[in-house]
Amino acid sequence: MAPESDVLTAVAALAVVPVVEIDDAATAVPLARTLAEAGLPVVEITFRTPAARDAVAAIAAELPDFLLGAGTLVLPDMVTSAVEAGALFGVSPGYSSACLATAATARLPFVPGAVTPSEVGACLEAGARHIKFFPAGAYGGIATLTALDGPFGWTGARFMPTGGVRPENAAEYLALPNVFAVGGTWIAPRADIAAGRWDAIAERARAAAALGAPGAVTP
Repeated sequence: MAPESDVLTAVAALAVVPVVEIDDAATAVPLARTLAEAGLPVVEITFRTPAARDAVAAIAAELPDFLLGAGTLVLPDMVTSAVEAGALFGVSPGYSSACLATAATARLPFVPGAVTPSEVGACLEAGARHIKFFPAGAYGGIATLTALDGPFGWTGARFMPTGGVRPENAAEYLALPNVFAVGGTWIAPRADIAAGRWDAIAERARAAAALGAPGAVTP
């Protein structure tokens, strides 16, 4: 497994992470190929469906260089399952010391969630510098992230806002100095994946990939 710095640096270089729910593992590889061919070779497959683990395993087997993430990891057993399936990084909507410890033992790059100063502090205390900010829209979005940069910016804490991030505001989020990437469900909606609407997904992925292009966003 690649070092955490390499994996999350690669995620940051792409800037936009499609956050997806998969109901049928057979759609996982076509989805990953669609995203990769559109210039966005990264995904966070949420562990909210029974097919999620098999979907991660299928992509890991077919596309070993794809930046394959597992999300909604809220229990240590879910972290272990994601590692065993072949995930290259894990994401949680909240802070869990047990999940962080399990990820550290497995050497899985892990992005815990936080929305309050106390939660951010707990993440930093645990050694995490890449933090999910979810649900971004419900917790003040850009205004809150701007405020958090004051006391925490010097620590190197950087956030991945998800939840309420849309094509029309993604660039504004990415312009913040303490944002390393954004997560978005608009790129590959659950219904489009299930129906195999790869052309529509590819079009949105190309537009999202352009946000991470050099010079696309000015901090």
